[in-house]
Parts: sequence; structure tokens; C-alpha cells
Amino acid sequence: MSATAPAPGHRERLLAAMAGSIEEKGYRETFVGDVVRLARTSRRSFYENFADREACFLALFDWAHEEMMGSVAFAVSPERPWEQQVDDALDGWFDALSARPRLWWSFARELPALGEEGTARQRAGIARFAELLVALVESGRHKQPQLGAQPLTKDQAIIIVGGLRELIVSATEEGRDLRKLRPVAAQTIMAILKATVLASSAKLQR
Repeated sequence: MSATAPAPGHRERLLAAMAGSIEEKGYRETFVGDVVRLARTSRRSFYENFADREACFLALFDWAHEEMMGSVAFAVSPERPWEQQVDDALDGWFDALSARPRLWWSFARELPALGEEGTARQRAGIARFAELLVALVESGRHKQPQLGAQPLTKDQAIIIVGGLRELIVSATEEGRDLRKLRPVAAQTIMAILKATVLASSAKLQR
């Protein structure tokens, strides 16, 4: 007899319900009543887990962001060529965006409107993603020492992550197909890596 996975707890159900309602009608039209109805739980349960709707939204951002970073990390194999690693990382990123476009658009639009807490959460998300990129480059360096690659600094990683975020936000506002951004994103990231991380490798090949 196979074991069954445990049912998700109230917090996970509420976060999933918040995501579902935002994808259906946006954050501004999503209220606690919508969330508890979709989660099939009570208002008491909601307030046992979150102080208010804003707190639930911020927790949802953290949850979705960690899930996206997990997809990117899982997609990248450090022994592959650097161009392939960049392609794989972007696949993980764009797959997550494409799976929940309205949710990610809501984060981009609404977090700044939540004041200092929303802005701080957004900055922290960029910083965590930058740290992931630094770690992925470090794994590639250790797996391929013959290339003599240099570390990626956190500042350089923030430029990559922040630039991608702004590109995605502006493209979404213009109604552009996010999948068409992938080639220019890959080209730009590789240009940055070749000028920084892989600069020593290029000199060795001359």
C-alpha cells in the first residue's frame, strides 16, 4: 500500500487561494472573504495565519519567489557549457512567469504600492535571486576549473536580476509576448558573463 502525501495545511491552502483569486481578478479586487471561500476555511483560520490581506499577499510573494528560484536552480547543471546554463536558467525563469503571468504582474504592480514593507520585500527578493546567481556561477567554476572563470559579484548579479525584472515589467505593460524576450535576455546575460566571469577564459583562448 503506497503512502499518501499529507494534506496541505491551512496556511498553504490560504496562500494558494490568494494566488487563485489574484489570477482571476487581481489583488485589488481580492478580499479576505474570497480567500477563505476558495480555501474552504474560516476567517478565524485566516487571521490565525495572517494579520490581514496585505500580510497574506506579502507571504504569497515570498512563497512564489522561492518556488521560482527553486525552478531556476533545478534547471541548471554546472557541468554544462556556460551558454547552456544561461539558457536553462532562463527556461526556469520564463516557465514560472508563463505559468502565472497575472500573479507576477500583480507583484510588480502592487508591491511598490504597499509602501516601505512592499518595497523592502521586493528588494529582498532581488537580493536573494542575485545570491542564487552568484551560487550558480560558483558551482560552474568548481565543475569547470580549466576555464579559469572568475566569481560573479553580488553587484553584478543584481544588475542582471534587476535588469531582467524591469524588462519583464515594461514588456508586460506593453502587452508583449514574454517568450520573445528570451533571446535578448540570453544574449545580454552572456555578454555580461563574458566581460566579467569568463574574461580570463577568453584571454587563455587567444
